[in-house]
Parts: sequence; C-alpha cells; structure tokens
Amino acid sequence: MTVRKLFGTDGVRGRANKAPMTAEMTLKLGMAAGHYFRAGERPHRVVIGKDTRLSGYMIEASLMSGLVSMGMDVYLLGPVPTPAVGMLTKSLRADLGIMISASHNPFYDNGIKFFGPDGYKLSDEAEAKIETLMANGLEDHLAGDRDLGRIQRLEDGRARYVEFAKSTFPKNLTLDGLKIVVDCANGAAYRTAPDMLWELGAEVVRIGVNPDGVNINDGVGSTSPQKCQVAVIENGADLGIALDGDADRVHVIDEKGQIVDGDQVMALIAEQWAMKGQLKGGGVVATVMSNLGMEKHLEGRGLKLARTKVGDRYVVEEMRRSGFNLGGEQSGHIVLNDFTTTGDGAIAGLQVLAALVERQKPASELCRVFEPMPQLLKNVRFGAGAQPLEDAEVQKVIAAGEDKLGSKGRLVIRKSGTEPVIRVMGEGEDRLQVETIVDEICAAVAKAAGPAAA
Repeated sequence: MTVRKLFGTDGVRGRANKAPMTAEMTLKLGMAAGHYFRAGERPHRVVIGKDTRLSGYMIEASLMSGLVSMGMDVYLLGPVPTPAVGMLTKSLRADLGIMISASHNPFYDNGIKFFGPDGYKLSDEAEAKIETLMANGLEDHLAGDRDLGRIQRLEDGRARYVEFAKSTFPKNLTLDGLKIVVDCANGAAYRTAPDMLWELGAEVVRIGVNPDGVNINDGVGSTSPQKCQVAVIENGADLGIALDGDADRVHVIDEKGQIVDGDQVMALIAEQWAMKGQLKGGGVVATVMSNLGMEKHLEGRGLKLARTKVGDRYVVEEMRRSGFNLGGEQSGHIVLNDFTTTGDGAIAGLQVLAALVERQKPASELCRVFEPMPQLLKNVRFGAGAQPLEDAEVQKVIAAGEDKLGSKGRLVIRKSGTEPVIRVMGEGEDRLQVETIVDEICAAVAKAAGPAAA
C-alpha cells in the first residue's frame, strides 16, 4: 500500500505559505484531486468552503486554478462549517468537496480536507493515490481548450446548511424561553450557528463573531472557552456552545459555567436516543482517548463502546462498517451519521438542547452523565527529524508506567497527526499516580526530542 507523506489524520495541514502549505503545492494538489475525481462525460463539480483565515484566499485561488485546469467546475461557498461542505457535496451531486481550514489551530496554520461524492472524508488509500498523482505527469491529463472548468459562487450555500441543521432538531420542540451563549471562535460558523439558534426560538448571546483573518481561535472557541464560560454566568444563560474554527467540534458549557466535554455529550445523546429506540449499533464509537468512566457507564446500561485510533475519520469508518449512528471524540467531534457525514458541533449542540427541553433539567445536572476516571493529557513538542518515541529510555519509562498502572489504568502515547507534538495521556483510579507517571514520560520524551523541541 502507498504510504502517505503529505496527508495526516485530518487532511493536509501546516503553516500557511511555508512548505508544504504553499500555493505551488496546493495548485498541484488541486490538479491531482481534479484528475482523480474526474470520471465519465457528465459535468464535473467541486464545492469549496473555507474558514476565516487570511491565508484561505491564497489556498482557495491556487486550488481553483488546479481544479479548473483539469476540467472541474468550481462552486465557492465562502466561510462555512466543515460539515456544510460534506452535506453540500452530496446534495449538489458534486464529485468532490474541499474544506480549507486548520480547525482549532492558530490563524497562521491552514489545511485542506477532502470529501468524496458521498459526503464522507476520503480514505487513507484515496489520499495516497492523490499524493502519487501529484508526482506523476499531471500535465498529460490537462483539460482541452473547450473543456476547462468554470468558477461561480454558490450564494445560498450557507442558507441551505442552516435549514438543514434546523431540520435535525425535533419538530415538536422549540428553544423558546432559552438563553444560549454561542462562541463561534471568529471562525467558519460566525453566521450559521447564531442564525440557526435564533430561528429555532432562542435568545442568543454571540461571542467570536467578528473575524478579521487573524483572530480565529484567538482566546475564543472550544480551545479557549473561558469567555464563553464567563458570558454564560454573566448573562444567566441556560447553556453555552463553544465551537472551534471550522465548527466540527464543540464544548458545551452548563449554566454554572462548567465545561462539558465530548465524552459527556456522547453519553447524554446515547442515553437519550436509547430511551427512544433511536440508537443504532448498540452503543457508541469513540477513540482510545475517551474516558474509561464513559465505557463503564455505558456497560452498566447494556451499551458498548467501540474504540478506534484518534481521528474523527476513523470513528466514522467504524460507524459505517458496524452500523452505529453515534460516535465521536473527547475533544468534541461528535458524529451523528443519521444527519451528518462528519463531526458537527452545532448539530451536536442541538441534540443537547433537545434533551434539555424534553427533560426539563438544568444542564449541570443533565450533562453530568458519568463520573470520569482521573485522566491527564500533556503535549511535548519536538523538532524536525526527531523521533522521541523510538528512544530506548522513553520506551523504558513508558513500560514502567504501564506496570505501575496495571489493570486499573492505561496509557495512550502517540504522535499527533496534525502538529509536531507527542501526546501523552494517562488514566487510572489514583490521580496522583497518574500525574506522576505522565510527568515522568513527558520528561523522558522532552529529553529525547532535544533542544529543538523548546
């Protein structure tokens, strides 16, 4: 099988205007993707969405040039959430969907995510084939003089997504009387999320809805939820919804200003759907990072937790393979594939709000579904070329930590697929022991990574 070098766990990502995230690379990537998805004699369509990063203009332009040169008609959506691209790719019968975003990363990073004609993210194999095409004579496959693609803006793309998102909320319910704080991270959902909440009846307090190209995820959104927490308390809100830059993940904030992570959201939706007979697959799909407390809670209710490696794409693959309709990540990617083809923070938030309305309980009570087991996650940055997890001393320290935890805990140590860091997660019944073990491993990794990791 061809090895992917350019693609990570969530598309291509890097610092904008520096290798590999340059205009030259994205031009070739657009050409390769256009060639890969061009099939048959019918018109060839690709839809492109983006978040609010300044570099989105550069990447959008180079991608468009490559795609048009291969005979693909391009439909521009402008700033829309990542799940809107998946939905509109399928709805418009497009051959390909592209989202330009680095998700929760700072503005100076950017990335490219691909969706196939079914609205789902591409497989590892498809991404590897596109990489291969980039290096193998794309000029031989250029469109003829009369077959070049055209470009147009899809003016109602955002409105189509808002109406679709509203349709996932139970039709017999309304948000009348609820006050909701929504933090859009100055990102892709700065219009869509407040609009759908207001149109469903809520009083909406808006945060992070003034993007300027460089303030995406800057002190706002799901990775910096403090402003949302404060706003919930100051405004006496019933709930806060904090999205990330491309709105495919969410952190819920209860009325006391406490953060509700993705595990608690999944557990709540699982219980809600199980009571209604709507849960498929007999449980939930989550990654190796999800808390053991959720797994034990689900087991106590006759539900199972199927685990995958990290990445919402792998969660979705397992959901489709095994017939689940609920899955996600602790970080807030919640996938509800009765509705969406990828994580959708706003639609997941609507499901929490539906439970809030139906059960008439405060969020602080409703969203505390299980008691989480003590868990600690730390990141250690490393420099180019470093392979700290291959270091013998690091492996020795990890093995010692596993022995100490035994059957009462676990370690998950992995290289991030989206940035140059090693993620060290420990979990166990004894919080102090977990902290000690994680710190020891992080120290060993930092030493092995060398001074370039600083």
